[in-house]
Amino acid sequence: MKGYLWTGGSPGAVPVAVSGPSALAPWEALAIEAVGNVIEFWGFKRNQGRMWALLYLRGEPLTAGEIERELDLSKGGVSMLLRDLERWGVVMRVRPPSDTVWRYEAETDLVRMVTHVIAEREVGFVSRIRADLAEARRLAQNVGGVPAERLQRLEKMATLAAHVEKAIRLFIKTARLDVGGVLAAFRDEPGGGREKRR
Repeated sequence: MKGYLWTGGSPGAVPVAVSGPSALAPWEALAIEAVGNVIEFWGFKRNQGRMWALLYLRGEPLTAGEIERELDLSKGGVSMLLRDLERWGVVMRVRPPSDTVWRYEAETDLVRMVTHVIAEREVGFVSRIRADLAEARRLAQNVGGVPAERLQRLEKMATLAAHVEKAIRLFIKTARLDVGGVLAAFRDEPGGGREKRR
């Protein structure tokens, strides 16, 4: 797992301006880099976070060329990143009637943004894990001779995956994260005490 790259020095220190062709103010550059670092920590591309943060902070649509210059990115890189962000509903393409080029603006409803990304990425991933565990359970039952204790542990893994998927889908619908079922799947059976390590 990637770590968080601390760019601000000691807490309260005055940020240093980032050199380069960008016209970003020091505070803006620092905020954009912070978002990029968090997004990278979560397993996304760092520049996806930087691009969204730039558009969010500016509060007005920018062209792909303006994004390239502000973030010092290549034309191809910006195009690819914008496609990903549009697909997730994090960035929208707009073109005022008087304009001849497309511009891009950030989703400003943060809850809606997070639910879009989770629906696009996490739900599919967890669904695949749940399907694989269900297939592993079926194979273990069909092969015969698998100790009951191992089957029970496999069942707990499948139950955990099912609860995670349910919690994510509930969050998408209600913006509330209920992890009660997830935590219950981690607990040992009531009355049985903790299992001994083998």
